[in-house]
Amino acid sequence: MHRPYLEKIMQGNHTGVTEFILLGFTGSPQLQTILFVVFLVIYIVTLVGNLGMIALITVESRLHTPMYFFLLNLSFIDTVYSSVIAPRALVNFLAECKAVSFAGCVMQFFFLSLCANVEALLLAVMAYDRFIAICKPLLYTIIMSRKVCVQLVAASYFYACVNAVVHTGSLFSLSFCGPNIIDHFFCDIPPLQKLSCSSTHMDSRVHFVFAAVTALSTVLIILISYIYIILNILRIRSTEGRRKAFSTCASHLTAVSILYGTLFFMYLRPTSGSSSDQDKVVSVFYTLVIPMLNPLIYSLRNKEVKHALRKVIYRTMNDSLVVG
Repeated sequence: MHRPYLEKIMQGNHTGVTEFILLGFTGSPQLQTILFVVFLVIYIVTLVGNLGMIALITVESRLHTPMYFFLLNLSFIDTVYSSVIAPRALVNFLAECKAVSFAGCVMQFFFLSLCANVEALLLAVMAYDRFIAICKPLLYTIIMSRKVCVQLVAASYFYACVNAVVHTGSLFSLSFCGPNIIDHFFCDIPPLQKLSCSSTHMDSRVHFVFAAVTALSTVLIILISYIYIILNILRIRSTEGRRKAFSTCASHLTAVSILYGTLFFMYLRPTSGSSSDQDKVVSVFYTLVIPMLNPLIYSLRNKEVKHALRKVIYRTMNDSLVVG
């Protein structure tokens, strides 16, 4: 984000509000302790799974392919994604003061928006990769060259950064005169809009347009890619050939279904029928649970990853015995 623009956002045009209070999950101290343990376990599993996936793809030459290059970036984003939310939530479970500075709220929302957009774009890129691999296998290495893969990932980060700047600038240009209590466990659009003492009409339109463009474009790429993939798989005569072709897409399809199913439930349902507690539970799922599940989905359902993991473990044990 451009430094002067960031400073302008952080100063805002708000009056009287220099910090926000993240209300989080209300309840008894015992419930807070249980939630702390649950969040901590989720965060640890997320870090171990995603950092482990990054390390495995980096050290295992067999996984130096376009698909795993994209998966490495997905694991990196999931690590950052959960780290934007989990540490602050964990501190708030135990701390009496649950305040976050205005600048801290800006930065949390910016990185949250950035990671969410990159994740959606990477899943679309991975769908395109599977389309080329299955529908144009002879041209795969030419079309999905190292240069093209780097360009696709770089374009995803760039577009996501622009999108995050627009979302953040629009949201925090609102006036916040008080109260300053956010009924959520992180800085998100709906609870912050409720605190604004200025009109949120234009802000809502900006969020809707940019979110819709990202959502529709990524969903369209994924749908078109899988329509061609399914049609191509149906042309394969042998049952074993169809099974192998489909198995290369199973992990990606699972990750896409979980992410978009959760996001559509969160943002496309009527606001009148939702409660803040329900919103928090759904938010936990797409900000913390999905980043935890992604490496598990790609490791448990992927023979290449499991083989590479066994190979690395075996090699490490042999090295340990030699040293011993």
